[in-house]
Amino acid sequence: MIEINNLTSVSIDKDFFKKVGQKVLEKENKKKAKLSVALIKEKEIRQLNKRYLGKDQATDVLAFPETKYLKKKFKTGDDVLGEIVICPQVVKKNARRFDSLFEKELCQVLIHGILHLLGYNHEKSVREAEKMEEKENYYLDKYFVKSE
Repeated sequence: MIEINNLTSVSIDKDFFKKVGQKVLEKENKKKAKLSVALIKEKEIRQLNKRYLGKDQATDVLAFPETKYLKKKFKTGDDVLGEIVICPQVVKKNARRFDSLFEKELCQVLIHGILHLLGYNHEKSVREAEKMEEKENYYLDKYFVKSE
């Protein structure tokens, strides 16, 4: 189950977004896993990035592994992965920079966040970064089917 909380004025296709995330979870053998996705403003993600990663800048996505709060929120046990925080404004900027669709970039950061919650870490080593990027691209190519 993927819970989405859009705390911005940016409109997203929640059903499509959830479907992509659920397909990634299924392929990673986490079909019953639960996670929360929050879409927040640029100022807010910058504060989180500074507080938790020591980086004083806005970013497109942050992933926070499970906490007791999330387990309580979902009223469940060990199948809660965590929370993904996404900034649609930064995602839009990246889409323009990469000459891509906003929806595609949004799916990419969701996939990226899910992979982080599953233990992938591109900052650990070059090999781990390559492995994570390969999976990210695979899922994006496989499940992002909107026309460009």
